[in-house]
Amino acid sequence: MDITGGLIALLVLVLFFLILLAKTAVVVPQQSAYVVERLGKYSGTLFAGFHILTPFIDVIRYRLSLKEQAIDIPEQICITRDNVQVHVDGVLYLKVLNPERAAYGISDYIFAIIQLAQTTLRSEIGRIDLDRTFEERQNINTQTVSELDKASEPWGVKVLRYEIKNITPPADVLSAMEKQMRAEREKRAVILTSEGQRDSAINTAEGEKQRVIKSSEARKMQQINEAEGQGQAILTIASATAEGIRRIAETIQQPGGMQAVNLRVAEQYITQFGNLAKQGNSLIIPTTLTDVGSVLAAAMKIIKDTSPAA
Repeated sequence: MDITGGLIALLVLVLFFLILLAKTAVVVPQQSAYVVERLGKYSGTLFAGFHILTPFIDVIRYRLSLKEQAIDIPEQICITRDNVQVHVDGVLYLKVLNPERAAYGISDYIFAIIQLAQTTLRSEIGRIDLDRTFEERQNINTQTVSELDKASEPWGVKVLRYEIKNITPPADVLSAMEKQMRAEREKRAVILTSEGQRDSAINTAEGEKQRVIKSSEARKMQQINEAEGQGQAILTIASATAEGIRRIAETIQQPGGMQAVNLRVAEQYITQFGNLAKQGNSLIIPTTLTDVGSVLAAAMKIIKDTSPAA
């Protein structure tokens, strides 16, 4: 019996020592904070590391995480400014900055922030129309974070971000929105088609205008070049004719020139007169043209009269 009583007493001592050790030595994990009370009153906050407490006097009352926490905000019904009910849910990111305030500032800061996030979101959604809820999502998130941060500051909690996950209008509103979007797309398609046709017509007209202008300019240059060419040709022919006449006149003044002229005129006369006879044409000519001698005499008289005096 004595041995049994001794073993029991030893076990009790060992158990007491283990309980005493558990209440005395405390290891706080990284990114955690323990709020300690001494005889029911706040004593201090233990951060990461090994700590020794006073047995049966110091008690760890709250264990808080200092990590950033993601809290799901349940789906709720919000009414827009144009009286349309939409289902909205989101996710909230927060972090405990002051463990003492988080422990004693409010009984459950997570529950309080969820409720506050829902009421703030309903208020923000109620300020805008349904069509703007999707494009104003970022502004809604920003305003919600601002309001929550102001309210949670006394609790030692920092609200970092709020993101709306889904905005779900009623089925009939969704159908109407789809029809409206389809109509808008068709309208834009018609507008783009008409603008394309307009631009094509403008480009075609501009191209035709440029073509006419270029063609008229080309004709103008062609006419100018032809006129210049004809002018040069006339000047060249006139110069050549004048030069030929001058040389003929100079040749006539040479010895034997007059006899050569007589011979040439007589040859041309006889040749042309013979051609008229071959062709069998009926012509009325002066009787003096049948007299070759008189013709030659008249021609030579004209040449003598026009020749300069020797």
